[in-house]
This record gives sequence, C-alpha cells and structure tokens, in this order.
Amino acid sequence: MPAPSKDYTTYREIFWDLISITSNLEDMRRHWAKKFGVTGPQWAIMLAINDMDKGGGVPVGEVSAKIHAVSTFVTTQTKLLEQRGLLTRVSSTADARVVLMSLSDRARKEIARYFGQWGDLHSFIFADFDAAALRDIKQKLEFLKRRTDIASRRTAADDF
Repeated sequence: MPAPSKDYTTYREIFWDLISITSNLEDMRRHWAKKFGVTGPQWAIMLAINDMDKGGGVPVGEVSAKIHAVSTFVTTQTKLLEQRGLLTRVSSTADARVVLMSLSDRARKEIARYFGQWGDLHSFIFADFDAAALRDIKQKLEFLKRRTDIASRRTAADDF
C-alpha cells in the first residue's frame, strides 16, 4: 500500500466533519420522525417518496437506491406505513412485479404542515452560501458520493 499523501491530516479532518454532519442529519431525521410517530428509516422512506413521486408512484427499487437500503427492508417498512394510512402501494400496470408507492393524502397534509419549518432550517443551514456556491458544493458532493461508493465496494472486496 502506498504511503499516505501529505494531505492525510486534511483527509481525516474532512472525514470527521462528514461524520459529524451525518450524525447531525440523523438526529434531525429522528426528531422529525418522532413528530410523525414513525421510525427514522420510515421517515427517510416517506421523504424519498415525497421527493421522487411525480404522480405515478415510485418503485421500491428506486426508493431503496435513494436511501441506500435493501429492497426487502423498504418493502417491510412500507407495508407498515401503509397499515398506518401513511402511504399506498399498488402494482404497476406495466409490470405487476413492480410495486409503486405514493404518500397518502394524510401524509402529504402532515408533511405540508411542517414545510415552512423545513424551509427555515434549510435557509439557516445554507445561509452563508449563494446559488453558485450551492451548485459547486452539490457537484463536489456528487463526485465524493461516487468515489466513496467505489471505495466502499473495493473495501468489501478487499480490492484496494
């Protein structure tokens, strides 16, 4: 294995910052989930569906990819959310093997009720960034996401 680069200390600092940000986001997710009486992962599923549904429902596989969870977990959790009246699950008319999920009217109304508070939080978090800086951050994070995905697979395969 090659020796660490001169910036190894900076890399570690960035990783710790990312871990801290992730922890803060997880705490926020748990607090929002509690308001809805659901678990943190269920809340993530609901938000993913809310963001991705353009009117026809969202396949389980797409939600799984968005929240980085296996489809069997998403299926189990969405069945529980359906039982609670927070979302609907229907088979796709194009392919009956595909389950399409949408938030219920009740869930949409509940989410809309908190929309202003989310906007305020987002404004606070990103207050020091103009539109160009936000686009730059998003681009760099997408790059890091791709690289960490590759690194994760390499680590799992002991191929590094």
